[in-house]
Amino acid sequence: MTSAPPVENLLREFAPQVLGVLVRRFGDFDAAEDAVQEALLAAALRWPVDGVPGNPRGWLIRTGANKLVDQIRNEQARRERERRAASEVPAGGVPDHDDTLTLLFLCCHPALTPASAIALTLRAVGGLTTAEIAHAFLVPEATMAQRISRAKQRIRASAAPWRMPEPPEWRARLRSVLHVLYLIFNEGYAVSTGPGVHRTELSNEAIRLTRTVHRLLPDDGEVAGLLALMLLTDARRPARTGAGGELIPLEEQDRSRWDRQLIQEGTTLLDAALTSGTVGEYQLQAAIAALHDRAARVGDTDWPQILALYGLLEQITGNPMVSLNRAVAASMVHGPAEGLRLLTTLDERLLGHYRLDAVRAHLYERAGDTPAAITHYRAAAARTTSTPERQYLTTRAARLHELLENNK
Repeated sequence: MTSAPPVENLLREFAPQVLGVLVRRFGDFDAAEDAVQEALLAAALRWPVDGVPGNPRGWLIRTGANKLVDQIRNEQARRERERRAASEVPAGGVPDHDDTLTLLFLCCHPALTPASAIALTLRAVGGLTTAEIAHAFLVPEATMAQRISRAKQRIRASAAPWRMPEPPEWRARLRSVLHVLYLIFNEGYAVSTGPGVHRTELSNEAIRLTRTVHRLLPDDGEVAGLLALMLLTDARRPARTGAGGELIPLEEQDRSRWDRQLIQEGTTLLDAALTSGTVGEYQLQAAIAALHDRAARVGDTDWPQILALYGLLEQITGNPMVSLNRAVAASMVHGPAEGLRLLTTLDERLLGHYRLDAVRAHLYERAGDTPAAITHYRAAAARTTSTPERQYLTTRAARLHELLENNK
């Protein structure tokens, strides 16, 4: 036995690799996941007492495989599979191949909705418990368990083979993987529902998983771009809330609290990614984040360059949220009237979305139209499901209302 990092860290690191090996070998996602959980439990009980094995990954693979074989032996109707599976259990060494990326691709199968893919990815690859995932998304544990179960059933029904996608489908499937990781990070960095501003366990897990993908695909520019985007964005998290947990917008943040180490790592990744070939949407978003992070003061922000990058991003994605952000950048370059003009093109595409009202309120405030700003701040506050966002928007409206009353 040798010394090793804390048992909990090792178990989280190796869990998706072990699951990948067992799914590939036995072809049963549900049974393999149960076996991995049993192996992890056995390790959590034994390793602190006996010490961590010299090859912890191999120990977990053998333990999980043996548990699966025991299960198969107890199923009389599957005797043929028992002999096949038992013969495949390695007596000595274990494979060095890391199946984490294949497992990620399986969890992000096209048959799944983004919500199901996120839940399954956090469960199978991230190592989070069903209760932890349910808590993160503010749903009952039973509801999340059903969602994960249905996701595994859909994968089983699709008869998806345990392999990396073939070249023709590679790009689309990798795009799905990156999109799921992007959504997980965003939900952790800016919680969409409930009392908190952040859920660091989600954003940290998204960064960890994206680091894994980057390690496995070091030459992919969009993978590097996504990781850079996460790091450059997460670097601002320490300054994003006040002492009472209140939300602090970007222009009001104390930039001395930003994590300079993450900014350095993110910009280094981005610089390398931008020379790797075709520039994609995550690289462009990371480039915008880098311009914000490099500005020592709000007034130093290179808004013309940000506006140009949003223009390229809008052409690539056609995403209305990108168009919304481009309107903000345009207002910083050409004035609030131009930003408000651009917003009129989004009324149908973002109908009822609180962010459209919030941006409109901000631009009206900058333009000096206080009554219109108050109206839209209140509308945005009524529509958001985030408590910190609602408090911020309500406070903004109240301050403007007080100012308006004092000037009468």
